[in-house]
Amino acid sequence: MTTYTSIAGDPNHSKQKGDNMTKILTLVALAMLSANVAAGDAAAGKTKTATCNACHGADGISSNDMWPNLAGQKEGYLVSQLKAFRDGARANPMMAPMAAALSDDDIADLAAYYASLGN
Repeated sequence: MTTYTSIAGDPNHSKQKGDNMTKILTLVALAMLSANVAAGDAAAGKTKTATCNACHGADGISSNDMWPNLAGQKEGYLVSQLKAFRDGARANPMMAPMAAALSDDDIADLAAYYASLGN
C-alpha cells in the first residue's frame, strides 16, 4: 500500500517555497549584472570591422541579399552567432574562417558596435 503525504500541513512548505523564489530572483539578478559586465566596447568594435565590411557593408548594411545586415542586430544574438561560427557549432564556409581568429573580447566589441548602429 502506498502512503501519500500532503504538504498542506507542513509548516516548512511556505518557507521552502520562499527560499526557492529568493534563489531564483538572485540568479536572475546575477545573470543581468553579468550581461552588463560582459558588454563589449562599441568604439573598439568599430576599429575591428574591416573584414566584416566587405560583405556586411561599411555601416552594417549589406548591399547583397545573400548576407545579412548587422546594423541594429541585438548584441546578444551577434555574440552567440559569432561564437557559434568560431567554435564550429554553426557551420558556414564563409563565416567560419572569418570568426576563427576572433577572441571573446573581439566578438563582444563587434557585437556592441553593430548593435549600436540601430539606435
